[in-house]
Amino acid sequence: MAKLTKKQKEAHSKIDKSKLYSVSEAAALVKEITNTKFDSSVELAVRLGVDPRKANQMVRGVVTLPHGTGKDVKVLALVTPDKEAEATEAGADYVGLDEYLDKIKNGWTDVDVIITMPSVMGKLGPLGRVLGPRGLMPNPKTGTVTMDVAKAVTEVKAGKIDFKVDKTGIVHAAIGKVSFSADKIAENAEELLDTLMKLRPTAAKGVYMKSVYMSSTMSPSVALDPKVD
Repeated sequence: MAKLTKKQKEAHSKIDKSKLYSVSEAAALVKEITNTKFDSSVELAVRLGVDPRKANQMVRGVVTLPHGTGKDVKVLALVTPDKEAEATEAGADYVGLDEYLDKIKNGWTDVDVIITMPSVMGKLGPLGRVLGPRGLMPNPKTGTVTMDVAKAVTEVKAGKIDFKVDKTGIVHAAIGKVSFSADKIAENAEELLDTLMKLRPTAAKGVYMKSVYMSSTMSPSVALDPKVD
C-alpha cells in the first residue's frame, strides 16, 4: 500500500471514523480536508439495499441540484432543422444532426449530455456501441429524448443530473465543487438523497439506504448518517 503524504495523513486525522456525520457537518469537513490545487468535485456514494439485477429493483432517476454541479456541461442537441434555433437559444453548445452523427461514428464524443427528439432516436440506434459505454445515449426516462428541446437543454445547463445504481448497488453522483459554500454542498446532497428515498422500489426489502459517503476528488471519504427507514 502506498504511503500517505503529510497532507493526506492530516486529512485522515480530522475524520472521526467512529462517527456518522450529518450532511452539513460532512460538507464542511470535506471542504476542510481537500488540498488540491484545482477545484475538486464533491461526490456522494450511496449504497442501496437493492438487487440491481432485478428489473423491479433498478433505481434510476434525475434530479435538478439547487446550486448546479459547478461544471460547465457541454450539450449536443441532435435535432431537425426546425428545432435548431430553439436549441441554440437555450444554450446548447453543439446543434445539428447528420454532421454530428457522422462525427460520433468516427469516435467523437467530446460532450457531457446529448439531447434529441423521438423522431431522431432511430438514427442513434447504430451508435449505441459508441454512446452506451460513455453514458451518452439519450433516454426518455432522463428527459433527454423530448420534443421540448429548449426546456431539456436549459435544465441540464442549470444542474440537472441523471443517476443510476450500478451493479454493486451503489449510486455515484457529483453534487458540486469544493469551491461551493458548505451550505450549498449540503443542500445539493440533501436534494439527491431525498430523490433517492422517493425512488425506493416497492420490491426492496429491509434497510434501503445502507450507507452514504461524501468525498472530493482527492479527499478521504466521510461517512454520513443515512436516513432511518
